[in-house]
Formats: sequence, C-alpha cells, structure tokens
Amino acid sequence: MSQQTATRDRGVAAIIKNAVVSALLALVLFSLMIGIRTETGPSGQLTYWTRFGELAAVVGAVFIGSIIVETIKRWTGPVGSVELPDTVRRAFAMLGRLLIPALLIFALLVPVIFYNQRYLLDLAILVLTYVMLGWGLNVVVGLAGLLDLGYVAFYAVGAYSYALLAQSGLPFPYFIETYPYVAIDFLQLGSWAFWALLPVSGLLAAFWGVLLGFPVLRLRGDYLAIVTLAFGEIIRLVILNWQDLTGGPNGISGIPRPTVFGIPLTRGDDGFAALIGVPFSPTHRLVFLFYIILALALLTNWVTIRLRRLPIGRAWEAMREDEVACRALGINITTTKLSAFAIGAMFGGFAGAFFATRQGFISPESFTFQESALVLAIVVLGGMGSQLGVALAAIAMIGGFELFRGLDQFRMLVFGGVMVLLMIWRPRGLVSHRAPTVFLQKPTEISSSLVKEGRG
Repeated sequence: MSQQTATRDRGVAAIIKNAVVSALLALVLFSLMIGIRTETGPSGQLTYWTRFGELAAVVGAVFIGSIIVETIKRWTGPVGSVELPDTVRRAFAMLGRLLIPALLIFALLVPVIFYNQRYLLDLAILVLTYVMLGWGLNVVVGLAGLLDLGYVAFYAVGAYSYALLAQSGLPFPYFIETYPYVAIDFLQLGSWAFWALLPVSGLLAAFWGVLLGFPVLRLRGDYLAIVTLAFGEIIRLVILNWQDLTGGPNGISGIPRPTVFGIPLTRGDDGFAALIGVPFSPTHRLVFLFYIILALALLTNWVTIRLRRLPIGRAWEAMREDEVACRALGINITTTKLSAFAIGAMFGGFAGAFFATRQGFISPESFTFQESALVLAIVVLGGMGSQLGVALAAIAMIGGFELFRGLDQFRMLVFGGVMVLLMIWRPRGLVSHRAPTVFLQKPTEISSSLVKEGRG
C-alpha cells in the first residue's frame, strides 16, 4: 500500500470518527428535547410520548453534516488572511459610517411604514426595550467589566416603583400623614404621573444599584456573578411574597398610561386625536409608545457615549482591563464600581417604568432570571462595550426569535443553533473592534539608547 493511500485512509477514518462523535453528542443532547415529549394531562398527571423517528433524523443530519463539513475543510485547506484592496476597504469604511444614520432614519420611519401592522409595531417596541436594557447593562459589563447576572432586579424596581407611586401616591399611605412637608402625593399629578415618575423610578433603581455595589466591592469574576444573581432572585422573591405592597403573584393592574404631556390618548373630546382634528385610532397609542422608548434608548446611548469620554468612563475601561493596575494608578475603585452599578441600574429603572406603563399590568413572572440572561446574551453577542453591536444583537435575538415562531416547538432549537454558529463565526461579538477612548494619533518612537537605559 502506498503512502498516499495510507494517508487518505487515515483522513477518511478521522472524518468518520469526528462524525460519529458529533452524532453521539447530538443523541445525548437531543434525546430529552426531541425524543421525549411531556405535557400535563387533563387531571394534572404528567403524560409523555416518544418521538424516536424525529430524533433519529436529527442525529443522522448531524452525522452527514459533520462528514460534509470535514470533507470541505480538507479539500479547501487552511485559509490565510486575505489583503483587501484599498478601494474595497474604503468602501467598507464608508458603509460602516452610513450604517448608524441609516438605522436611525429607519427607526424614525417605522411607525409610518408599518402603521397598519400592529404586530410589527409591538415587536419594534419590544426590540427597542431590549436595546435600552442592553445599553444599560453594557455600562456595567462592557465598559466596567463587572459580570452582572441580576440586572433584571433594577428592571423590576423601576416597574414596581412607577406602578405603586402612580396608583397610591407613596407605597406607605401613612407616610403622607406623618411627613406632609416631605412627602409628595403623586396622585395629584393626574395625567402627568408618567413624566413625573419616570425620573423617580430611575433614581430608585440607581439607589438599589448602589446598595448592590457596596457588598460586592471586593468580589470579581464568578463570585461577583453569583452575588448579583442572588440579588436578582432576592428582589423577585420579595416582590412575590410582600403581597400587601406588591400584590404578590397577582401583580398590579390598572397602571396609568402615558399622556402627550397631559393630553390623554383617548377617544373623547379631550383626547389628543380630537385636539389635532384627526379620527381616533388605537394605533396612536402604539406610535406614541414607540417614540417614547426610542427617545429613552437614544438618551441612554448618548449618555453612555459621553460618559466614556469623561474621566469616569476611562476609569471604567481601565478597571475592565486590569483592576490591580487600576488601583496602582490611584483610581478609586470604590466610586468607580458604585458609579457603574448606579448608572446601569438607572437605565434599567427607566426601562422598567416604560414596561409598566406599556403593559398596564406587571407581575413577578415578568422579572425572572431568564430576562437577565437574555439581556446579558445581547451584550455578549453584540460585542461587549460596543453600542452598535448591542443594538444589532437585540434586533437579531428578539426579532430573530419571532422569525422562527412558525416552527412551533423547534424554534428554540433552530434559534439556539443559529446563535451557536454565529458565536463560532464571531467569537468576540458582532462588533468586536472598539476604538479606545484615548489613543496616540502618532506612535511614539523610542530610541534604542533610551530603551537600554530603562526609559522605554
């Protein structure tokens, strides 16, 4: 047998081996997700049935797909870096500069383009809500480098703060009687309640962010993640069990809707439609909610970009790269961490207040760990620290999830597979390149004599 034939046989054996391993992994992973289907029976008992045929089809597809992929890799061989022509690079750079204005113009025109499609307007509002949450968490995770798994707690604080204050003035009715000069009865604000309570909800969420920051000042990495996860669960359990204040599992309903600066979006003669002389339509409220969350998201983006260029933003980036070196430079780690938690939590509180007024009803089921994981996945997938990447990831994850809705129970599997492939293709996120806040316009050249003396 020639050496070439032996090499080919070893290559075929390696391909088959990798395909068998991939098929076995697929069998283990999908045996419970696809092979067995469970549901609750009519009398409450658990019923199940098997789908071994579909499981075998998936495992076979993985086996054949692995053989095809490995064969293509061996045929094409390793691909080296390709140097693009200057004209192509300039064209890509121009497209990159035009992408953000194009997305902004499209966002402004969404209510006009999809005015008669309520489902798409609702989906656009949901996407922008997660864009805002992603930008808020990006301050903590992307800029400051603090892994926060309990970000949904601040989302919940903002939502419940707005709901409670808008319905009953202050959470504790006796507070107004005891401290009449300090307390504010928000019930007197009437139609202006949303605009008055929006900053209050953000400030309360920022206050809880500072409270979370103090116990975790000395923690990093996995330990910080565990504590923040526990904080999110504590907030959810408090909301669930403090029924006298939060309504417990029944939630809070009848939350006031936002108004156009005091003018309600209702059908009556005092409504906004009658004021401007147009026929009333329920879509007006959706359009107004869309522009509110768009303005809040753009405000979050603008504040974050401005903070990055300030000393506090550069301190966040320094702490993200190396906390020990950051301490050695004389940066106050305590205030740096607390400011990151507070500002990120404030934007989460704003988003929570908007969520409460948009839904008109909130309950503890809306603030589970799954929401924190989803927002964190958006930040990681988009590229930590990248504002554009977070926006694109929110569109891909929220809009893409709806795109696969027609696949019924398989949509989670398909969507998860697409996300895995995307992370393999772009392991550092959709937008992995981030220009540093401070950099030298021209590299400084140090002579060899100075380096020898220890100055370089």
